[in-house]
Amino acid sequence: MPETQEPEHYGPAVFALKLAQLKPSDPLNWLKLGWADFKRCPRIGLFYGVCFFIMGHALLAVFQNAPAYVLALSAGFLLMGPFLCLGLYDASKAMQTHSHRPSLRASLVAWRPTKGTMGIFAGVLLILELLWGRASLVVFAVTFNTMPTTDHLLAQLLNPENLSFLITYTIVGGLFATLIFVTSVISIPMIMDRQTDAVSAGLTSIRASLQNPGVMFIWGALITLLIGLAMLPYFLGLLIVGPVIGHATWHAYRHIVPVE
Repeated sequence: MPETQEPEHYGPAVFALKLAQLKPSDPLNWLKLGWADFKRCPRIGLFYGVCFFIMGHALLAVFQNAPAYVLALSAGFLLMGPFLCLGLYDASKAMQTHSHRPSLRASLVAWRPTKGTMGIFAGVLLILELLWGRASLVVFAVTFNTMPTTDHLLAQLLNPENLSFLITYTIVGGLFATLIFVTSVISIPMIMDRQTDAVSAGLTSIRASLQNPGVMFIWGALITLLIGLAMLPYFLGLLIVGPVIGHATWHAYRHIVPVE
């Protein structure tokens, strides 16, 4: 009888991949490494910082015309960020693995080797984004007879009579934000680095979050806080904060997932 061949394996299975145990101080270390990368290649960082700056003003335009979508599209801002940061991941990888100054041109085409997988993963996140947007509209529709105007939006939302709306809106937004963050926190740099499939990358990201829930909560809170503060002075802070977080996310991935 002819011998049967065992199936070929390309690295460890997704659930067999050993992930690092993290410490509460690790997120700050990732930010320090991200800042160091930004200083080593400021031209690349500022290019992507301008992109974040433009996205911030696009979000402001949405707020002025469709306030009900603001929270969900804020998630879209955070959702698009990791894909926009692909060039920053590529730059950090070049400096970490090759010890040379990265190229802006190379960072702009870093998505090409994994464009199919990235497209699938982006589609999954887009579905979550659309569901979040629909849920936000439902909460608004149930609470208000007419859509609040942007002129007195804050006063209307902070009205004690609308406390139940604020609680429901925050819970719904928190659930979707957590789901998106847990699924994508290290997925995209992992796909770029290892050219793994979207399912394995997503499951690895979820495993990392479940294995280190406290540290990943700190990391998510730091990202949210820094981006929120960077938006305050006319989004100018995003010119620096955006690329630093992008570089730091690469170092977070490198720390969590062991090098093959």
